[in-house]
This record gives sequence, structure tokens and C-alpha cells, in this order.
Amino acid sequence: MTRAQSMSTTVSDPPTVLVVDDEQDVADIYTLQLNERYTVETVYGGRAAIDAVDETVDVMLLDRRMPDLSGNKVLEQVRADGYDCRVIMVTAVDPKFDIIEMPFDDYLCKPVDKETLYEAIEQQLTAKEYDETVSELFRATSKLTVLESEMSNEELSSSAEYQRLKTMTTEMRTEAESLMTELNDFESAFKAIDRSSN
Repeated sequence: MTRAQSMSTTVSDPPTVLVVDDEQDVADIYTLQLNERYTVETVYGGRAAIDAVDETVDVMLLDRRMPDLSGNKVLEQVRADGYDCRVIMVTAVDPKFDIIEMPFDDYLCKPVDKETLYEAIEQQLTAKEYDETVSELFRATSKLTVLESEMSNEELSSSAEYQRLKTMTTEMRTEAESLMTELNDFESAFKAIDRSSN
């Protein structure tokens, strides 16, 4: 069982969410909303985020535009340091094609309501329970979704990066579906063996 599985199924030990936003009012609102379900840590800048993140953090909500250290830089440092927490960019910065190469897991455009935050966090906690193929599919699908919702068809059709991402996502979905079929076949065979031995 992974840490995400054990934490999400233990009432006394809920998942840990790190909220990072230089706008204190915004960060505090997120914290108040999320405290009902998660253990929430809150910091008000990029440098504080670097100091606060550790192996106990399951999901980070990360603002992209911060004056002391941008969310982009925080994200780079978190990945360089080897932390595998899920990172959800929560930002007013309109997405461009540069997000395709960024190693975040989801991208939410402000303003974001409570239900959207919960849904995004739960999706990332679920993704942590699967292997890297499925996790990569979650990331790629998130990027496709945000680009398709924020950019015109003309911009999308003229972007080679977008077309590559779309092709890669289709290939990963096929691979993930194949993996799930194999797992289901294995479980069915195991159940059949178990029944025959009783």
C-alpha cells in the first residue's frame, strides 16, 4: 500500500495539503475551506514553500505569480529535490503552450471554488495510487484540458507542441487501458484459482 492509500483511508491521519500563495487572504480562504478534510499547511511565498515542502506533503496548491520566487521556480526546485507530491498550479496566469513542459499535475485558473479544489485534490490523491503511466496520463490530460478551454482552435491547430501532447496523450491512454485490462485479467484469473482451491 502506498502512503497516499494509507493516508486517504485513515480518518485520524488525513492527507497533507500545502497551500502556497503570496496573497495571504486567498491562501487563508483555501486553508479554511480545506481544513474540513485535510491537514493543511499554509505559506505566503515561494521561498517559504521551498522551506516547507517535505516528504509528508501529498498535494501542493501553488500560485504561479509570486514576487519573491515564482511558482515556476518553486516547481522546478521541488522536482529537482526529488519530492513526489502532486502539484496543482492555482493561478490567475493564463496558460500558454509553455505549460506543456512544466512538471505540474493539474492547472486551475482563479477564481477557484471549494468544490473545484476538493475535486482536483481528490483526483491527485487517486493518481498517486497508480503507476507512473497512469500518473503521466493524468498530467497530460490536465494540460490538454486547460489549453483547450483557454485557447482558440486556431491557436491549438497551429501549435506543434499541442499536437505532440495530443498524440502522446492518446498513446498513453491506450497503454493505460491495456495495463488495466491486464490487471483485470490477472485479478479474474487469481479469483478463479482461489475458487478452485476451496
